[in-house]
Amino acid sequence: MDKRSAPALDSALSSRFAESRDGHPLSYNRAPSPDLSPWFTRIYVTIVDAPADHRLDCGLFCDTGNLRLQLRGEWTAMTGEGEMRLGRSALFCGPHTRLMPISVTGSFASIGAVMRPGIYRAPRSPSIGTYLDRLVPLTAFGGDVEAVLARFDVDTGAERLASALEEYLRLRFPPDSPRPDPVTLRFEELAYANPSANVGEFARECGIDRRRLERTVLRDFGMPPKQVLRRARALDMASHMIGVADEAEGDDMALRYYDQSHLIREFTDLFGMSPGQFLSRPRPIMTLNLESRQARRLEAMSRITPNAKRPWQR
Repeated sequence: MDKRSAPALDSALSSRFAESRDGHPLSYNRAPSPDLSPWFTRIYVTIVDAPADHRLDCGLFCDTGNLRLQLRGEWTAMTGEGEMRLGRSALFCGPHTRLMPISVTGSFASIGAVMRPGIYRAPRSPSIGTYLDRLVPLTAFGGDVEAVLARFDVDTGAERLASALEEYLRLRFPPDSPRPDPVTLRFEELAYANPSANVGEFARECGIDRRRLERTVLRDFGMPPKQVLRRARALDMASHMIGVADEAEGDDMALRYYDQSHLIREFTDLFGMSPGQFLSRPRPIMTLNLESRQARRLEAMSRITPNAKRPWQR
């Protein structure tokens, strides 16, 4: 496998927070407070400044559901239900089966909470299998969008925005909310640590039969186990290519594919473009998306301590 090429930069964008070693804007993202960690894996704040007429065409590829509050920017998303145009909005974003094309004009700001698989049985939570590749306004779940958005002022600073979001989440997920199935949590860890694992062997390690594992994963991820692992492999590889993964893992990530043609075929199917095309122009939103996931992944594997400096940060 060839070493990745440096991804292109969009010099018109500037982050208010960190940058990757290649100069890409990064979000402020951290682990949730301990009382929310049974249901959420990440809290993020993204504020990127750009000229008012600057249009950025990119994409999102999320492996679990998330609450996304868009505070600034004019957004367009090509969802599984067709094109959506959005300004300030509060959304439930279902997991993606493949890259979702996204564009935004001007400066943009969003905050959000990444959900654990399996929390969707909690009160007022959606059934995840029906929300793959979808963006759904919180009004569909009884939320008052304007009241939610009024809680947040972009100019108050990243940690205050993150803390305000956690205050809102505590209202939605009190301590007695149902928690994810332990099998689901173990499979989530497997997808981070070894997405080339044999599903049958993993079921035996969990002390359950394969059919029960498949039912549990389909219920809580919305996809069969092999598809979840295939997506995880591709997301890890994309993170390595774009420069927001631990370089020490690069060879191991590449060896999850039989050869170069296998990588190109799988990557093209999930991202809608070859690896070369992926690196041919800036992917700032994708970089923000993948960097947050990799931070969570390394923390879950105890490779870094929560909120420590990450290998790809300047």
